[in-house]
Amino acid sequence: MEEQSENQINIELTEEVAEGVYANLAIITHSSSEFVLDFIRVMPGVPKAKVKSRIILTPEHAKRLLAALEDNLEKFEAANGRIKIQNEPTGFPMNFGGTMGQA
Repeated sequence: MEEQSENQINIELTEEVAEGVYANLAIITHSSSEFVLDFIRVMPGVPKAKVKSRIILTPEHAKRLLAALEDNLEKFEAANGRIKIQNEPTGFPMNFGGTMGQA
């Protein structure tokens, strides 16, 4: 049997989790001891949305996540060009900024 380094961890990714969950809105709240990230899927024309996933982090891990996201965004933009962010008004547009379809 091979010995594993003390700094390695065996991570299991189930098929269900590997599929991921689509979210187009994140709400972040915090207390003195934790950060809560709620990932939500909002659909156009639907006034109610459900939290699809909630991640709870310590402040230290939240800061590490921020650093990792910044690093990955820099690498992505170096390979694919700058990500453009539209200046959107406050609030979340229920029609996603496009025209509303009719049935």
